[in-house]
Amino acid sequence: MKDKANTKENNLLRGGQFLVKETAAKDVFTPEDFSEEQKMMRDSVKEFVDREIWPKKEEFEKKNYDLTEEIMRKAGEMGLLGVAVPEEYDGLGMGFVTTMLVCDYISGATGSVATAFGAHTGIGTMPITLYGTEEQKKKYVPKLATGEWFGAYCLTEPGAGSDANSGKTKAVLSEDGKNYIINGQKMWISNAGFANLFIVFARIEDDKYITGFIVENDPENGITFGEEEKKLGIHSSSTRQVFFNDTKVPVENMLSERGNGFKIAMNALNVGRIKLAAASLDAQRRVIDQAVKYANDRVQFKTPIAKFGAIKSKIAEMATSAFVGESATYRAGKNIEDRIALRMEAGNDHQEAELKSVEEYAIECSILKVAVSEDIQNCSDEGIQIFGGMGFSADTPMESAWRDARIARIYEGTNEINRMLAVGMLIKKAMKGHVDLLGPAQAVGEELMGIPSFDTPDYSEVLSEEKAMIGKLKKVLLMVAGSAVKKYGPELEEHQQLLLASADILIEIYMAESAILRAKKNHKRDDANAEYQVAMAQLYLYHAVEIVNQKAKEAIISFAEDDEQKAMLMGLKRWTKYDNFPNIVQLRNKIAEKVTAENTYPF
Repeated sequence: MKDKANTKENNLLRGGQFLVKETAAKDVFTPEDFSEEQKMMRDSVKEFVDREIWPKKEEFEKKNYDLTEEIMRKAGEMGLLGVAVPEEYDGLGMGFVTTMLVCDYISGATGSVATAFGAHTGIGTMPITLYGTEEQKKKYVPKLATGEWFGAYCLTEPGAGSDANSGKTKAVLSEDGKNYIINGQKMWISNAGFANLFIVFARIEDDKYITGFIVENDPENGITFGEEEKKLGIHSSSTRQVFFNDTKVPVENMLSERGNGFKIAMNALNVGRIKLAAASLDAQRRVIDQAVKYANDRVQFKTPIAKFGAIKSKIAEMATSAFVGESATYRAGKNIEDRIALRMEAGNDHQEAELKSVEEYAIECSILKVAVSEDIQNCSDEGIQIFGGMGFSADTPMESAWRDARIARIYEGTNEINRMLAVGMLIKKAMKGHVDLLGPAQAVGEELMGIPSFDTPDYSEVLSEEKAMIGKLKKVLLMVAGSAVKKYGPELEEHQQLLLASADILIEIYMAESAILRAKKNHKRDDANAEYQVAMAQLYLYHAVEIVNQKAKEAIISFAEDDEQKAMLMGLKRWTKYDNFPNIVQLRNKIAEKVTAENTYPF
């Protein structure tokens, strides 16, 4: 058994290692690998959304908070709120991939339900499940898992947003030592209008780090609320300020240990980031479906607009982004699930196994949060454009989709913060020896100074040139990041624009590689959509190479000079050069014609 576990450990890359180690297509998990149980769960959630949420889409734009609460209760009755909760606390106890799948498909119809679901099942319930004592879990988690109670998460304050540990809310131990007295103000609290329980972060005395508390919602215990916020989107998501005025919290309701709140908050955000990526996937599929149906029905100049090249281009790019987002999100989700299984086989309990496994892939979680949140924004924007003037009307679903999508770039840490985190965490992992960046970076430096090979590569296997191109893009990042670390050392974090450029390179590598691996795997097993998946992988990579070229050039010029700059720019040119350029127009037409023929997102 131990040898088997060691084999699994060796085959499973650690977080961030995708940059320096090869991943075989056969080893990557794809949506085509869903089990029958997972497909049944997916179909059940889709049926629930199509019956209970999608027909009421207009009503969700009228700030109907009661409707959101009603939908959440129905989701609880179906067991969907407890999908990630262990069975001993009245949950379904399903694996990490299945929890992502439910989050994916329940979130596509409206951002209001997506936000309520994510806030409740993620940051409202998960901190107790993963950090609570046995008594806390038995008392609170079953109520949250079944929808008897709803949860909310009180971290953000007027002066504490991205700098989460700077909150001013205080917790003072009462004279009799039985309660903490909490005073402070929290803002942007999702589900505040109907939450029964709050995860509240406050500072005890002059502690360096904040502490977490489980606080029941009792208006007679000094808890008051601001009015519902007026927001750009997610109109039926209850969002209020919460005020704590001498609120008594029993000492046994401290969550984890004193001063551990910042760690709880950060780990909760890691899970929230990958779940947010999942929550943006079906939103893209639904936007594509609506846009394609309209494009097929809308006739101009005696021709359906879906036949025009300009519209084909948009449809192809929208479908490609959705495909790539799926590929990368479920790839990382399965890595987390496999790591959880390994840790539990090694003797960790469920709490420790999930916490450490998600933390292991924090880099990938940040990458996905940024990439997919920006993809849904772009997708909905193009959806409006395909609808033309009608897209700007509230009578069609496009404008609400666009407004709802906008918050995703701010939730769970802004995309700017997540970009810098991804690179910062990668460097920290390298310093701890968890990811060997030094050796590969040195090898790239030697290659940069050497004579390039003029051998003709063998690209006979499908996507072989694309796989080779990913390897070259990794060299670009190792060249840029290695030289930047060498020059700035610990002060690198002060050079934010350099970090942002490096992060964009890192993101494109992971997303493009995920699409290539999925398409390659499905091509080998003769999947019906394989040829179109190959086309989407090629199309995405083409854009990725252009972005890497631009961002790397920006970074190199910002810190390298004279001969070093010239050498790095030459290396960049070498490693972003195709041997055989793909015909982008042809690829777009192929993808778009498949989508329009099916009249839906078919992949």
